[in-house]
This record gives sequence, structure tokens and C-alpha cells, in this order.
Amino acid sequence: MIEQEDPSRDRLKQHFAKRVIHQARQVLEVWQRLQQAEWNAIDMAELVEANLGLLRYAERFEQAVHVQLAASIGNCLSAVEANRGRLNSQLITELNQLMQRLSRTGLRHGDQFEQTFLPPLRKPVYLALQDFERAERLAQQLEFFGLTAQALDSANAFRAAMTERHPAAILMEVDFAAPGLGLQLASEAQQGLEQKLPLLFFSHEDTDTPTRLAAVRAGGQEFFTGNLDASSLIERIEVLTHVSQYDPYKVLIIDDSRAQATHTERVLNSAGIVTRTLTEPIQAMAELADFQPDLIILDMYMPDCNGPELAKVIRHNDRYVSVPIIFLSAEDDLDKQLDAMSEGGDDFLTKPIKPRHLIATVRNRASRARNLKSRMVRDSLTGLYNHTHTLQLLEDARFRARRDGQPLSFAMLDIDHFKRVNDTYGHPMGDRVIKSLALFLKQRLRKTDHIGRYGGEEFAVVLPDTDAATAAKVLDEIRQRFSEIIYPAQPQDLSCTFSCGIAELRGELDGKELSKQADEALYVAKHGGRNRVEIHLD
Repeated sequence: MIEQEDPSRDRLKQHFAKRVIHQARQVLEVWQRLQQAEWNAIDMAELVEANLGLLRYAERFEQAVHVQLAASIGNCLSAVEANRGRLNSQLITELNQLMQRLSRTGLRHGDQFEQTFLPPLRKPVYLALQDFERAERLAQQLEFFGLTAQALDSANAFRAAMTERHPAAILMEVDFAAPGLGLQLASEAQQGLEQKLPLLFFSHEDTDTPTRLAAVRAGGQEFFTGNLDASSLIERIEVLTHVSQYDPYKVLIIDDSRAQATHTERVLNSAGIVTRTLTEPIQAMAELADFQPDLIILDMYMPDCNGPELAKVIRHNDRYVSVPIIFLSAEDDLDKQLDAMSEGGDDFLTKPIKPRHLIATVRNRASRARNLKSRMVRDSLTGLYNHTHTLQLLEDARFRARRDGQPLSFAMLDIDHFKRVNDTYGHPMGDRVIKSLALFLKQRLRKTDHIGRYGGEEFAVVLPDTDAATAAKVLDEIRQRFSEIIYPAQPQDLSCTFSCGIAELRGELDGKELSKQADEALYVAKHGGRNRVEIHLD
């Protein structure tokens, strides 16, 4: 006899799971706050306490994944304590990886933990639309993109939800529950809040200026009219909530003095910055290719190769033209400092330097460099890497795969019948579909995977440490989910599919040959009926 599942027991398990996830969010919030400050005993104690709470809840409610993560985080924090409260690059990297995994644990039933990678948007999006069924459908669509959304059916339900928990964002119909009531409810929700909630308004019909003005005064940051689709909504929510994984800055320190380099490392590590030290400047180019730093700190006077000479060598390589170089030296002759900066440096700091000064300079320079690089190497429509940079990332991944003896797969995706979409629905709809797939890939693939827009409706994905069979399984799941997204349109709603070809690194293949094999597999998928994933056969 098969024992029947007890519905009340199942609800209780779900309730307990939510308690664990809530505690996990507390850990993440403390961690993310730490990224903006220097490490200190008070923050350390708060993070330790929050993680102990997570471990207790996870053990009590039998949440195995959270037990494992909390234990691993606890081990890292113990290592920091054993290191007299000091961070180092290995611990920063390990903690960051664990926190990223923790941010992906709020998955829906049926998702596979190791294959689904969601951004750390930890609160739900509230949907307050007149048509409750439409709100529920939109909530389901948002879930395809990895967001939790809660459809609300009345003004009382909205007020109750706001009392219980503040959302990540609110989508409010102007006439929700009654004419003009949505504006009033939204205004109420923002009252007394130091930091206003991201608020988006919606109206079926185009509205007059007084209504739009009232929406602005209520705190509205976006106003949708007419059709409302999940991809457009999530695009705005991402911008308004700044949803992104924190990635520590990486600094390469080149100094022939081990003692000085160690001191610089400790100062930067204390602020959560990952460092790598090189005492042999002649090895700089190989280290740059492997480490890919956001910034370089360079000593002025070193045997065999001085700082300005090395700066010139680095600047000869187009890939490192925009990487900031900061000279850190005891040299106090202003003319010599200016001469050094004219050879490729961006800043000159004189030893001894106050830790806060060094940290602030590195953070500011690295932040600007990242922003500049993202504009140089990314596609303007989707924010994905452009064709040229995708191939460069493939070459880098191929080098590391060979060195470490790990698998590497390269996938090419193409939206099916895309010309028909443009011809039937217009190019704006075509752009929406392209942006939708780009966003879907970013949220469903790992942070270590590199996603590029290869051109037009074609995409490419570099999957390190992944064999072809695993890549096919992951991308086939994405293919199925993507096909379920509905785009409201006339004369009828639209859904799209894509085909995919995958090649795995074998033998002495170079990047061009690997991409050619993926393209051949994509051709097989296209001519085999489309809406499928094919692996290149040797």
C-alpha cells in the first residue's frame, strides 16, 4: 500500500524551507554590505552570527544544500579568525563563490541546483493588476526568468503584502481595484520609506499628462501602456533594482620586494579585493593573460625591468590598453613621477601611503575601468559580449582547459524563423525577442560561462569545465523553457524557439576550429527540424 502524501505536512515543509531561505538572505545581505567597506571585527561577528543561524535552521528543517553551504561558509570564517581576522585572496574568492551559490538556492520545485543560476533578487515582485488572471500569467512568465512574483487581487491584499514584506519592485495598474486607486496605494506604500521602492505603473490606454504627473509624484519610475510582456518588465526591473552578482575587483601587484608586496596585498585584501603578486616582472604578460586583473599596481624600480619599461610593454598589447596602471613607489621627485605616468601609468602613489587612500584609489580606478571595458566589449542591444570579445574569451578558456586538463564546450544558438518574426511583427518585436533570449541566457547559465551575441539573431556560449553532454542537457532545458515565453502581439501572441549546436574541445583544436564545429552542429539542428540541440560528432 502506497502512503498518501499529507498536504498539511507538505505545507509545513514549504514553510520551513522559507524560514531557511529567509535566514540565507540575511547572510547575503551582510556579505554584500561588507563588499563596500573594510573588513572589521563587528562585521565579522555579524556575519558569523547570521551564518550560525542559517546552519541551525537548515539542520532543524533538514535542508541539506543549506547545511552544506553554511558549514563551508563557517569553515571560511573560522579560517579568517585563525588568520587573526585577516582576509586573503583565496578566502575572498572562496567566500564569494559560496555566497553566489547561496544566492541561487531560492529555486522553484523541480529546478536543478547545479544547473540553474539566478541573480540574487531575494524579494518578490508585487503585481497589482485589474485582471487577476493576467497578473497570474505574468507572474508565471517572470518565473521563467528566475524571478519570484506575487499576483495580488485586491487593495486589502496589496496592503497586507506590504505590511508583511517589502518587495523588490511593484507593478501597479493606475486603476487597480478602483479608478485611480492604484496611484493612491502606490503613494501610501512609499510613505515613511527612506529608500523608495522601485515602482512601475501600467495602464491599458495611453494616459493624459495629469495622470502621468500623479504617477511621478507617487514615486513611479516607469510607465507602461498597452501590451505588457515579461521580457520588457524584467528588463526595467533589472535596471531599477541593480540586480547583479558582486564580483570582487582583481589587482595584480608587481614588486620585486616580497615584504612590500605582502603589505599591499593585506591592505587590499582587508577591503575584499582579490590580489595576486608577481616578484619577477619578466613574467608579467603570462600572468596578465591568466589572471585578467582589473588593475595593476607597479613598482618603479626593479632589477632587469623597471616600472615604466614594463608599463610600455603592457600597453603594446591591445587587450590591456584600458587596464589602469598605478605606480606605487617611494620616489618623491615630481618630474620623475610625471615621466613615469607618461609611459603608460594612470596614477602615482607615494610610499608610505594610508590604507584608506590606497583602497579608495584602487576601487575608483577599477570601477571606471570595468565600466569602460563593458562599453568596449559588449553589444549595445543585449549587453552581451560582442563577436570579437567572445572569440577572445574562447581562446582564454581553451588555454586554461588545456593547462588544467578540464573539458570545454562551445555552443552556438540561432533563433528559429527570425526573419518571419521581423516581417510579421516588425523589427521592434524582433529586438524584444533578441533581448529576451539574452536575458534568459544570463539568468539560466553559470556566472563562469561567457555569453556573446555572435551577430543578428545568433548567440554563442563558452562553457568552461563542461563536456558536450552536460552542455547539451543544460541548453536543452533552457530551450524548452524559452519556448514557453509568450509575447503579447497582434494579430496573435508570439512565442519563439531556438536551435543550438555544441562542440567540445578535443586534441589540438584551436578556437576557430571549435567555433566551426559548433556552427556545423547548429546547421544539423536547423536542417533537422529546428528547435533542438545537436552535438558535433567527430
